[in-house]
Parts: sequence; C-alpha cells; structure tokens
Amino acid sequence: MCGINGIAALSMQTKINERDVRSMLPALHHRGPDGSGIYLDPGQRIGLGHTRLSIIDLTGGAQPMHNEDQTVWVTFNGEIFNYLELRQTLLKQGHSFHTHSDTEVIVHAYEQYGDAFVQHLNGQFAIALWDGNRQRLLLVRDRAGILPLFYTRQGDRLLFASEIKALLPQLAEAPRISPTALDQIFTFWAPRSPNTLFEDIFEVQPGHMLVLENGCLRESVYWDWRFPEQDDYHQGSDTELAEQLYELLVDATRIRLRADVPVGAYLSGGLDSSALVALIRNHSDAPLKTFSIGFEEQSLDESAFQQQMVEHLGVENSRILCRNRDIAEDFPATIFHTETAILRTAPTPMRQLSGLVRTSGYKVVLTGEGADEALGGYDLFKEAKIRQFWGRHPQSEWRPLLLKALYPYLETSGAQAKAYLRKYYSIGLDNPDQPGFSHLTRWFTTSQCKVFFSQELNATLREDAIDRLTGQLPPAFGHWHSFNRAQYLEAKTLMGDYLLCSQGDRMLMSNSVEGRFPFLDHRVIEFANRLNPRLKMRALNEKYLFKQAMKNQLPRQILERHKQPYRAPDIPAFFSAHPPAYVDDLLSEEKLNRYGYFDAQKVGFLVKKARRGSSIAYKDNMALVGVLSTQLCHYFFIERFSQTIRETASLT
Repeated sequence: MCGINGIAALSMQTKINERDVRSMLPALHHRGPDGSGIYLDPGQRIGLGHTRLSIIDLTGGAQPMHNEDQTVWVTFNGEIFNYLELRQTLLKQGHSFHTHSDTEVIVHAYEQYGDAFVQHLNGQFAIALWDGNRQRLLLVRDRAGILPLFYTRQGDRLLFASEIKALLPQLAEAPRISPTALDQIFTFWAPRSPNTLFEDIFEVQPGHMLVLENGCLRESVYWDWRFPEQDDYHQGSDTELAEQLYELLVDATRIRLRADVPVGAYLSGGLDSSALVALIRNHSDAPLKTFSIGFEEQSLDESAFQQQMVEHLGVENSRILCRNRDIAEDFPATIFHTETAILRTAPTPMRQLSGLVRTSGYKVVLTGEGADEALGGYDLFKEAKIRQFWGRHPQSEWRPLLLKALYPYLETSGAQAKAYLRKYYSIGLDNPDQPGFSHLTRWFTTSQCKVFFSQELNATLREDAIDRLTGQLPPAFGHWHSFNRAQYLEAKTLMGDYLLCSQGDRMLMSNSVEGRFPFLDHRVIEFANRLNPRLKMRALNEKYLFKQAMKNQLPRQILERHKQPYRAPDIPAFFSAHPPAYVDDLLSEEKLNRYGYFDAQKVGFLVKKARRGSSIAYKDNMALVGVLSTQLCHYFFIERFSQTIRETASLT
C-alpha cells in the first residue's frame, strides 16, 4: 500500500501549485518509504501526490501513473488483486500497457468502462483519478473500507489524502475536535463515517465514489452490504454450500498472494487466522512465515493455540511478547497514527506486531479480519439471538438464563443477580424488531462513559447518536432477517470505523506493512450475505458453515474452541509501578480543564481509583482509555499543530 494526496481547484480562477502538493508528502512517508511522485496538470487545476510502498512491479510501478496519451492520471493506494485477468481483458479491447503494475489497469479500465470501472476491480483501494479531457476528479474507496481516504474544503480548494496529518500543512489553522464525533466514539467506539474526529474533515465512505466536476462535489454508492428481503437464500445442501464457500476462500486467498515481495500471515491461534494460514499453506508452494503476539497476562494469551497451528502446518513462526509497560510506552505513537480517540488499547499490540513483520524483512501480511462479520462469529450475534428469543416472552423466568451458556461467569441465582440480568440484558426487549436492537446492550454500556463529559461538551450535543444512526439505515434494512440486521450494523460501525482503521490499516502502515484481507473479498461477502442465517449460526454454534468448509483442514481443538475476543490490557498498562509522565500530565486537572472535553473532578476520582488498583468496571476501563486518547489527539493535532507539521516534514 501507499500514501496518496492531492489538491483540486473548486473555481476556474484557482491555480494549484506544486509546492503545496509536495508539502503534504512528508506526513505520508511511513505509508510509502520506497519513493514519491507529483503530477501537476498543465492548467494547474489538479495536483496529485504519491508515496510508494513497492509491492508489485518494483521498477515500473511509480506513481502518479497515466494512460497512453496522458489524459487520465491516477494516484492509488492499495492493490487490485485481479489485475492480471483485467489486464488481459483490456489488452483484447485494444489498450496498450507500459508497465506490469496493477495500478495501470485502473486508468485503462476507466477509459473502457467510465465510472463503472470500479465494478470490475477486486481489491482494496483508495483512488484519486483525474480525467483531463473532462476536467473531473474521482475519489473512490474500496467496498469494505479497508483503506482510508480523507478530504476537506479550504476556501476554493479541495484537499484529500490517505491520512489527516497530511492535510495539516495546508490548513489555515489547527483543526477542532468535533463534539458530535466524540459522542459517536463514546457510543459506537468510532466516529460514524463520513465523520472524523475533526470538524469539517471527512472521509470517503466505504463503497462510495465522490466526483468533483464544474466545482460541484457529488457522491454515489457503488456497493454496500445487502441481504435478501424475501428469504431468497442460496439453495443447496450444507455440504454443497460449504464446498462453494471453500472454493471462494481458496481463490480470495490465492489472488492475495500476488506480489513481487515475500508475503506472510498473522496467526492469532483463533479459528479465522488458523483457517487462513491453512488455506495459504495448502494452496501455495511458497514458503510461509507467520507472525504472532502473546501477552504476559495469561487470560489474554493464546500462545498455546498458535504453537499448535505452527506444528500442525509446519510453518515458520515469529512471536512477540507484549508487556503492560510496552503498551503504556507506545500508546502515544498509536494515537498519533490512529488520528482519533479510541476506547481500548488493543491497536497498540497490533502496531508492535507489524513492527515485527517489518524487522523480519516482510512488507505484506494476510490477516483474518472480516470473517466474524461476514460469516457470523461474534458473541454479540449470539446474545442478540437469545434476546430476540427472550423478547417473544419478556416475562419468562427461564429464557434469560440462556445467557449463562454464552457468558458462564454470569451469576443467575438470587434475586439481585436476576434483577441485574433483567436490567442490563432486557434493554429494548419491549420492541425486539426495532433498528439497532442487536447492539443496544453494547451501545448502552459504552454510552455510560459519557458521564465523564464536561458540561461544556454536553451543551453542544444536539442529537442522540443512536437515533441518528438508525435514521440513516437503508430502506430495506427493516425487511432483513434480524441476524442480517446485526451483521450490517457490525460491518458499518465497529468493523469499518474502528477495526479496519484504528486497529488495521493505521497500525500496519505505521511500520510500512501492507495488510490483505481474504475474508473481505467482495465475492465472499456477497456469497455469505445470501446464506440462510441458520448456516451462519446453528443454535449458538457460530460460523457453522465456515467450520464445515474448514473441518478437514484444521485440528478439532481449533475448530471447536470457544471464541476468544482479541483484547489487550487497558488501565493496568498505565498504572503500573512507574506510569509514563504523559499520563499524569494529560490527566491532570489543569490539562483536563484547559482542553475542556471532560469533567476534571470525575476523571480525577477515576484516576485515584486506578492508582489504588481497585476493581474497575468495564465502562470505566473504556472511559479512561477514551479520555486519555482524546487528550492525546488534542495535544498532537491542536496544541502542537505547528510543531507536528514541522516534525513530520523533518522525517524526510
């Protein structure tokens, strides 16, 4: 992957200069340390920039890249995995190629198919394409939202880039943190696309295309997660459908191994990464190296399962041990790269893991993200299924006890335990068909963190975050099966806005590593979306059909193990024997009051509780990480606005 940027004129009088476009490149150096390039069109209507991480056609893939007569130009971040097949099709249609890169198929596909070119791409991408003849700019983001693309208006110019920090050199003043975005983060774990943490800075949404033409910016949706409305599911036996799914996964994995550099894989020890490594190992002749992470906290560590898969498949594995102090020390760098507040420290170990990949001499890894969303793997889906069942008879005494099978640690005996069970898990039970029902318990828990908001912040909030989300759902949403509605919400909130961004792309690219996601191949998603929900979750057996597809490839212990969500230490990481100085500084009464987002007294009580090593509630754990990461964002991008620009510029 790479970094892209550019500036486009919004009026005929505006001229774009190369100096401004070039000033954005240093902030993207970590995304593309292997080279950089600039294109400025003759009329100075557009300037395109690119920093390159060379993966395919190492000598001939420099960007920005053009077509035969240099009327179409593209700067592109990502990979087009079906570029070999698409190249052959375009050659037969009379197009001439001058490189062997996947980038060049984009300009020729646009020439051949117009705006519909994106429908022919199988890949992960953020694309900026300039059509000189028509004087129009296209900004396009991949279907699932794997790669980021941000934009903002500055006077009569449109700025865009792979990361927000690349926009900063062209901003007249420091950005402002959006109260609406904070409200969304402390509800859904991330700002809701197209919003970002900062006011007036937006992202191109997954599956969307923006077209700038004649000074006007219009938006269209070319792809989205869609489900049958009338039970129009795939027909066939479980065995037949499992075989079809397996073949799709084999091909999705095979084309993601295309590269002119070595390709590795993450191995967590869970079902998804284990299946992915098995697919690579059994359908590729290339030597395979895997990368794993372990934790000093045993309840979080999956090393035994990782080792089992290493021995089962005979792969070479490198492993890193993440300690609490590592998380505390690296957390500021994590936030500098996420460019947003987060509620968990989980991205930090992923950043350390990508560092291991890079120091091992690898630029590309395949990972298992997306399998839970597409194939039905989360405990949240099980919980929603039980709550739906409970909702048919809300007064039932035994139906809520099914939650004990899902969460064995729940205390269900005694009047007090039963009262808690009903208070927490019966949220929305009076209307189980309402939009968002599946996620209400998560959103309710997260929203309790808002008790730490300052009065000033609360006074600026004008609408309920959940009401706004449910009001923006597609018209067909209400006609989908309840399980599919839960999948859609998960894909469009936590996966797209948090997992693929803060925990995925940003942590990978901070160390100049490209991640590839076979489970997010749009063909896999589209096939899975037309599976009957009972094939995704049989009773409370998650990812049923996926397990059937992989049953001859994996050890039984891996297939049948209870899903262990990926987590990392939160509060314990920051309040060890020697907490880092920045924690005391940013959580001080002075800094909290000066920045103004949080109630200093309430945060102070929480900090004292954490220092004492007291038992911390789940919501308080999230709240403290959210407060600290918000303070870091303000520090990096507002208080140190000018210094951040200077420091990133000095990296090159």
